[in-house]
Amino acid sequence: MTDLFIKVKIQQGQNLPFVLFCKPDSDKVVGVFQKNDHIYFLETFEEKGFAFAPFDAEEVPYIPLEHSDVYVETVHSKNYYFEPKTSNPNGVIGKDFFEEMVSKAVEAINDKQFLKVVLSRKEEVAVPDFDIQTTMRKMIYQYPNAFKYCFSHPKIGTWLGATPEQFLNTNGNALKTVALAGTQLATSSKNIIWQGKEEIEQQLVTDFIVDSLEDLVKEITISSPYSVKAGNLWHIKTDILARLKSKKSLKKIITALHPSSAVCGLPKQAAKEFILENEGYNREYYSGFLGELNIDFVTFRTLQTDLFVNLRCMKIIIASKFAMTKAQLFIGCGITKDSNPVDEYIETVNKSMTMKKILE
Repeated sequence: MTDLFIKVKIQQGQNLPFVLFCKPDSDKVVGVFQKNDHIYFLETFEEKGFAFAPFDAEEVPYIPLEHSDVYVETVHSKNYYFEPKTSNPNGVIGKDFFEEMVSKAVEAINDKQFLKVVLSRKEEVAVPDFDIQTTMRKMIYQYPNAFKYCFSHPKIGTWLGATPEQFLNTNGNALKTVALAGTQLATSSKNIIWQGKEEIEQQLVTDFIVDSLEDLVKEITISSPYSVKAGNLWHIKTDILARLKSKKSLKKIITALHPSSAVCGLPKQAAKEFILENEGYNREYYSGFLGELNIDFVTFRTLQTDLFVNLRCMKIIIASKFAMTKAQLFIGCGITKDSNPVDEYIETVNKSMTMKKILE
């Protein structure tokens, strides 16, 4: 066991907050260990620390740099290799309810209530042998291109994920974000073909981001859409670059973008109301955002923010009898007028395998 995970064990024993994370294509694992069990909330968004925002709430918790110890370790392949196992997907949980919800959403879209909505569901998986070190090691090895994390707070819970989606990145006045939509299962074929439904969904996400940023930034540049692989899935991605008008505009930008159309829908408020009324459960921190705020924890450079959308994630429910411990998996997909309920459910099954692979 490395020093980083020894510190995790100590932190767990004292019931104190911490976060472990490894950024895309990075060989560094960062641990931020809070020295007390207080829950801090962002106020000005000029604070330095690790933010962990929910899908639907005014307050954004964070682990402050000033009240934390920071450990950084280099990833060595011999420490992070694991023997992959064959997955056995469970394709029946919540199927009927989810497909009925998709049908209802398509009807609402045809009635002009909104253009797109992102619907999700939750699965529970027994994890009697859950161990943070093993799970983090598997995520780092299996998903090098994702943002991998484990966030634990006694007043919030324990969350883990390997998300493919950048929410926002700033370096001084330079801002970068992405539009990510469309999903298909990866195969041996190198020729990725997208249907009109996925292309329309991707354009809606791109338009939402650009429209949201227009009055807050300058010099917006948009790339052409391209295919990108995340785990066992392909997505369509568009890079969006801009310049901040002011270093103090970060809070307004985050508020304008969150929740994005990639996790909520368009128009945002109408789609959000449909989600809250119909999903039948509380998303909590799924489809929120998380990451470094105003600090790079490796270099300690300030005015650098690196936030990600909390997708491909799960919440660990620790039971008094450890053998009864469960993982709640959160998975969703974008619904447009051309969506097919059966196909959308299958998409959530495919996405659920990202987390199930690391729980085996």
